[in-house]
Amino acid sequence: MPIINISLTNKPDTALSADIAGEITEITARLLRKDPTITAVAVSYIDPQHWFAGGKSLAEHGTNTFWLDIKVVDGTNTKLELEAYLKAIFEAFGRLLGGVHEESYAFVHEVPAAAYGYGGKTQEFRFISGRQKAA
Repeated sequence: MPIINISLTNKPDTALSADIAGEITEITARLLRKDPTITAVAVSYIDPQHWFAGGKSLAEHGTNTFWLDIKVVDGTNTKLELEAYLKAIFEAFGRLLGGVHEESYAFVHEVPAAAYGYGGKTQEFRFISGRQKAA
């Protein structure tokens, strides 16, 4: 049930947003084992003239960049899974945006299960309820 927020330098593009959401959801399901049916993705566009890296705008650099921020429950993924995920994210954006500036970022927030949820229920509640039903 991750929420994935993505900001990128480009003009707003509905087709690109759909491609990004689809590919990032697939990578998240495959590498982090997150259910794609409850994965949310929000894509925001920023004019390259308003995004700076090394003191120069991305328009000046002549390239694009991105920032991906995903929230997952703490302890549900290994360091190796997270490493593979970050690598796959950078490769995907390289394809989707036609190459990206080196100073592009992805951040996986691992948050406590008691502080994170959807539909008015925490992930901690869902875990405990699932264990009780299994018993």
